[in-house]
Amino acid sequence: MINCIPPGWSSHRFPGGAFCVPAPLDDLAREDWFDARRPDAVPVGEGGRQAAWFVDGRHGPAVLRHYRRGGLRARLGRESYLWLGESRVRAYAEVRVLAHLRQAGLRVPDPLGVAYWRQDAFFYRNAILISRIDGAQALAGRLDRAEPAAVAQAIMAIHAAGVWHADLNAYNILFDADDHVWLIDFDRARLGPVSPADARKNRLRLRRSLVKVAGARGAQWWDALSRCLPP
Repeated sequence: MINCIPPGWSSHRFPGGAFCVPAPLDDLAREDWFDARRPDAVPVGEGGRQAAWFVDGRHGPAVLRHYRRGGLRARLGRESYLWLGESRVRAYAEVRVLAHLRQAGLRVPDPLGVAYWRQDAFFYRNAILISRIDGAQALAGRLDRAEPAAVAQAIMAIHAAGVWHADLNAYNILFDADDHVWLIDFDRARLGPVSPADARKNRLRLRRSLVKVAGARGAQWWDALSRCLPP
């Protein structure tokens, strides 16, 4: 058996890889849940690296995301990661962060499963399946209706819970149908105390994203946000 995290998940091997799911989905889950070629997969139209799909199966409404590299590292293979053992699979690490934040009562997606595929002795691919947030809209598309104080509270909450977000941008902050703020995409997030300097890095990453998306309007919105955050 694979040492899946969090506890209570079930693990399954298949030729060339493995997947893990929460125990309630154990009798339903199949390897093809994590295949982007599944017939019901609809590409997510904004943000990311064209590596996420809306899917809807026996797991319920969900988002399937395959891990892809950006920048210069993508030259080594956009979906190839160095194999360092099951405990170091990136999808498993993200599930640990999501489980930690959900246990703290914060609004982040519910993880529904993770999978990896060994390409050879040295590299692997991996994917994560998470619950879909009903009526979600990204901050990038609704600056005129987004309350800076609510976003500030969500950011401060994950930092207080001991999580540093590696890519806090205008597409990873969502609003649901009731205008609640959710944070998504915790790939490469770190568990542990968040220093003021690290918190500031998160905020500046968000500012760069807002300016890229909305120019002067994005900078103006970030200024309003920054007044709601610690110095």
